[in-house]
Amino acid sequence: MEIAASVIVGDLESSRKAWEQALSLSSTDTVFLTPWWQEIWWRRFGGNAQPYVLTIREGGALLGVAPMLRAGHDLFLMGEPDLFDYQDVLPVRGREEPFYRALWEFLCKQEWATLSLRSVQQASETLRYLPALCKTAGCSVQTEVDGTVPAASLPATWDAYVEGLEKKERHELRRKLRRLEAAGDVRQRTYADPQELLNCMEDFFRLMRLSREDKERFLTPERERFFVDLAAGLAARGQYRLSFLELSGTRVAGCITFDYGDAYLLYNSGYDPAYASLSVGLLNKALCIKEAIEAGKHTFDFLKGPERYKYDLGGKERLVYRMTVRR
Repeated sequence: MEIAASVIVGDLESSRKAWEQALSLSSTDTVFLTPWWQEIWWRRFGGNAQPYVLTIREGGALLGVAPMLRAGHDLFLMGEPDLFDYQDVLPVRGREEPFYRALWEFLCKQEWATLSLRSVQQASETLRYLPALCKTAGCSVQTEVDGTVPAASLPATWDAYVEGLEKKERHELRRKLRRLEAAGDVRQRTYADPQELLNCMEDFFRLMRLSREDKERFLTPERERFFVDLAAGLAARGQYRLSFLELSGTRVAGCITFDYGDAYLLYNSGYDPAYASLSVGLLNKALCIKEAIEAGKHTFDFLKGPERYKYDLGGKERLVYRMTVRR
């Protein structure tokens, strides 16, 4: 006899236990879908939207969790594309079909006009199961590319990584490293301790603003506070790293990476244009890749954006998608 699935609607706090359990069992597990990340975001940017966290079980067994928001007549995945490089639901691996079927059957009984899913990875089962369910119910479904998220597969050693780059990029990386080393005392310093990080954030914001006009516009006071909250919250879990490239004692470039699972994820970066001729921004990131290799990571995820340096450093094209469902 088929056991009917049950859906429990909760908030960030009441769903926490099931949410953490689903993370470890889901192929969509990423730092952006953790309850601690989303709680930090919610405190700063939740606004008038209502948390709508769905826990789905079948016969008591967890099928997955769907962290969503309700705003007016619309439903969204929890988060926002400007700050979340990946968004999705969390089906338990191997139970995707009953999870999506139960999720859709529940949503069909609710009142909403538009269901918006942004930044969904191309390998996500959401893109496989949900469109067919929606169309069967007579809803319109539009799926389109929402961005690029290049990533590099990492070998066991730095030398193997450099050798694996294209000939031109390999030559350029070595040349740029030699030129930087000739310009002064070079040091890459990485901070992971919560208190040390908080003392460094202003320097990072300075470099971020200097590097590009769009980053200066992006870095509003509210987003600065969000970055500081992230540093404190994720560093306490050993998941946050702030790496500065120093030249003769001066911080000339910096980047934030997340240490999650078998990957480092490059979240944001900045550099001083006065040192642009020394390629300090690119080399800061290259040295973060070296640190990831030394830490035994298998992937360096450059996250959203088609910037040329990501491909020069070995990134391969991957996509995220936007799916919009209308009744």
